[in-house]
Amino acid sequence: MANLEDIIYSAATYLLTTFAFLLAFAILRLQPINDRVYFPKWYLKGIRASPTHSRAIISKFVNMDFKTYIRLLSWMLAALRMPEPELIDHAGLDSVVYIRIYLMGLKIFVPITLLAFAVLVPVNWTAGALEQIKDLTFSDIDKLSISNIPPGSRRFWAHVAMSYVFTFWTLYVIYKEYKTTAILRLQFLASESHRPDHFTVLVRNIPPDPDESVTEHVEHFFCVNHPDHYLTHQVVYNANKLANLVAKKKSLQNWLTYYQNKYERNPLSRPTTKTGFWGLWGTRVDAIDFYTVEIGKLNEEV
Repeated sequence: MANLEDIIYSAATYLLTTFAFLLAFAILRLQPINDRVYFPKWYLKGIRASPTHSRAIISKFVNMDFKTYIRLLSWMLAALRMPEPELIDHAGLDSVVYIRIYLMGLKIFVPITLLAFAVLVPVNWTAGALEQIKDLTFSDIDKLSISNIPPGSRRFWAHVAMSYVFTFWTLYVIYKEYKTTAILRLQFLASESHRPDHFTVLVRNIPPDPDESVTEHVEHFFCVNHPDHYLTHQVVYNANKLANLVAKKKSLQNWLTYYQNKYERNPLSRPTTKTGFWGLWGTRVDAIDFYTVEIGKLNEEV
């Protein structure tokens, strides 16, 4: 059975782990060697220069300004207080979405927690099922759980009702958040300079044409039917089969080279191999002729 010490230990472990990762992130973002990784948008805008230029060797890799380490987490409050349009312009849309994900977690779990303590905790605590079981060791924490409700009790309806309430609230918050995020993304794309990848369309199952290649067929179709909207195209092939054939050909070529070298060392005896799996069984044939023919059959397939 669970006890208060186990809960405190688990909570402390998760909190310390979270703080350790957050601290590592905060420290790494201050190092000059990571500057382009953590501030790429500023470099694209030309408002930030590389801090590794014109510095001592150690300062190019490690931030030696210890004052910055004192306020290394101050950016968190500044980011939370900053208006979303300003934060998008400052750090990009991904940063805003990342913060909204954390806030969405609070929107979901804070009301659920308060409602659970207001409804489910009293229902479970006053049920008294655990106290009626002989030779059972339990703690006060266990009395807060559903295990303290006797079988067949009407108190289970409270859990059923709260399950629907919790599910509805979670889905509602997720729906609202995704709707807001979608609007932010559309606004962000509308404010950016237009690029071809903003309007790319994936086309599959293109019917074959006996008179044109795939790329000619696609270009002809879009130039005729959508001349004002078509820019360019790129044919993408599934090259897995080709890669397997190339790898198999390379393996056969290595075996051919091996038997040719073997024959050059002993010209009086032509090397042989069996046509079965790994040359362990099957018809014995001339190895050089066999691998030459097999490689020829593969150059045609490739």
